Amino acid sequence: MTDLTLDKDARTRLASEIKHYLETDLDIDIGNMDAELLIDFLTPSLGARFYNLGLKDAQALLARKVDDINDELYALEKPVQDRG
Repeated sequence: MTDLTLDKDARTRLASEIKHYLETDLDIDIGNMDAELLIDFLTPSLGARFYNLGLKDAQALLARKVDDINDELYALEKPVQDRG
């Protein structure tokens, strides 16, 4: 797995959302740098967990699609007549 990184715009928006949440819901005032440090702290553990959940969802979707294809292939089989 490659390192989880955010582009500058996404990082700035996320830091702003964190600041807003902390100020509004928890009455905690932090600066932009502190919000970005919080992102740096949480990304390795939370990011990897959400990434892995996404992979599991993708695997489940792929398995369902492969099952669908197998069903379609089975439906294409021709009956075999044995003469004997």
